[in-house]
Amino acid sequence: MSSDSNPLFPVEPTRSGLLAALWQEQLQNQYISRNARQALAARYQLSEIELEGVATFYHFFHLQPAGQHTIYLNNSIISELRGYDRIRETFERETGAHLNSVDPTGTFGLFQTPCIGLSDQEPAALIDFYPFTNLNALKVKDLIQKLKHGKSAAEICDSPADNIRFTPANDRTLFFAPYQAGVAVQKLAVLTPEGVIEQLRISELAGRGGAFFPTWKKWDTCRTNTSPTKFIICNADEGEPGTFKDRVLLNNQPGSVLEGMIIAGFTVGAAWGILYLRGEYRWLLGRLETELENFRKKGLLGKNVAGISGFDFDIRIEVGAGAYVCGEETALLESLEGKRGEPRTKWFYPVEKGYLQQPTVVNNVETFAAVGRLLAMGTFEYLKRGIPGSPGTKLISISGDCQRPGIYEIEWGMTVAELLEHCGAEDPYFIQVSGPSGECISIKEKYRRISMLDLLAQKDIRCGGSFMIFNSKRDLVHILMNFSEFFKHESCGVCTPCRAGNFIIQRKLERLQNGLANRNDLSELKSWGTIMKTTSRCGLGKTASNSIIQSLDKFQDYFDARFTSTDTTYRQFDHHAAVEEYERYKP
Repeated sequence: MSSDSNPLFPVEPTRSGLLAALWQEQLQNQYISRNARQALAARYQLSEIELEGVATFYHFFHLQPAGQHTIYLNNSIISELRGYDRIRETFERETGAHLNSVDPTGTFGLFQTPCIGLSDQEPAALIDFYPFTNLNALKVKDLIQKLKHGKSAAEICDSPADNIRFTPANDRTLFFAPYQAGVAVQKLAVLTPEGVIEQLRISELAGRGGAFFPTWKKWDTCRTNTSPTKFIICNADEGEPGTFKDRVLLNNQPGSVLEGMIIAGFTVGAAWGILYLRGEYRWLLGRLETELENFRKKGLLGKNVAGISGFDFDIRIEVGAGAYVCGEETALLESLEGKRGEPRTKWFYPVEKGYLQQPTVVNNVETFAAVGRLLAMGTFEYLKRGIPGSPGTKLISISGDCQRPGIYEIEWGMTVAELLEHCGAEDPYFIQVSGPSGECISIKEKYRRISMLDLLAQKDIRCGGSFMIFNSKRDLVHILMNFSEFFKHESCGVCTPCRAGNFIIQRKLERLQNGLANRNDLSELKSWGTIMKTTSRCGLGKTASNSIIQSLDKFQDYFDARFTSTDTTYRQFDHHAAVEEYERYKP
């Protein structure tokens, strides 16, 4: 829904609609032509160069024809270990397109993309932004033939399974309990904004995006801001490889997410909400728009929400276009404003100056869903779950070397060993928690609890949303190289530590993989990782080296085995040997 079609949304700078306009052009013509760029630049009062700068920032916008059917094959580490190479070769053979190019007929464009939120159903791909899962050579051949014979991707696509594998026993599930629209919002009729804040404070609900900042503090700071215009934004740009819990919530329980946004609007005094949906989840757009219309029909959105006089609130959806960095809240705000999704210098927090420089609450999908469920069941019931200091439950996406990949809703306090047993982990050796930017652990740490406690003491594990499990037969360097390539690809390039650091780290890992590294290279890997961690501009750069630094400490035996010598100096470069052949045969 565009802002000018909804009277509840204020008149915004026209540039705020730029991404939607670029999407329309991309979907209609499979690329954004020179004529289209000139027309859009004039419409949005930009230079053509500036508009191109925005378009080229996002992975899914093309300035050259991208094929009548555009295919994005996921190349995440889970996909690689599940047969990516064979699937890529099959796509190339059946379409006639080489990777990252268009076939000679212009029918198929074949590209790769780092994560599409389907790690539990790999190998997977998006075709014309519709999902295709559990691919094999025969399935690829069949679907390409159907496309060649006039079928649309929408007609033949898969409906990705939610794969909810585990919920707490004895009806203690928080997120997947039976849902009835409006139960949580109706509670606002007998609550004040201060009353909502108090319930959030007592519940100790923390943000579920990975930072675990107390939700009540964020909302209260925005509430007490005197600005008459405020916004609520749901960050559904779930781009961390291995993470897909938000996808399942939006597909399975979208109402609880919307109710959480409505409650936030009531609490802070906002009239407008925006759900920023990652481009990879565009196939969920129809489902979400239908849910919004149902909410409006029930009086849960619009004027006097839920019969509460003077409480006007509505939500619209904006779709991202493929940029991992937009998961960072200020980069997301820039994207919403029709700009390149580059993180802002944080002179102000979003609750002070956010979207359009107005106070803005930004929370992720799981946080809003938790708020909706909390108010529906009541604080007392919520506190029965979990452990002291970490009440409630947590959603974890599990993929990799296990028998039952999917979504696990656990009570805080479960040990890693228990979780590995539930998912049927197969010879777990290396476990990446919370995606490539999170914490890596070894099986020696299996008795650590998953909680919000003891982050500094490193006793418990804070999990933002995923476990990627790798067995002892996997090549750790190969895994780390995949992570490094992801961060190098997704860096916005604004700051030097991240831009150069990711490049250097990958080169060091390549030396290690090819047997050319020495122990000094390991030392330099740590040094560059530390530089990135301490000097990068945003969270992407600060956390990109986490898995590298930690694996060097936790898997010393593995790295020791990569060396045949204890030499800690660089091999000397033999200039004479290098030019010997040239000197021998030069004219």
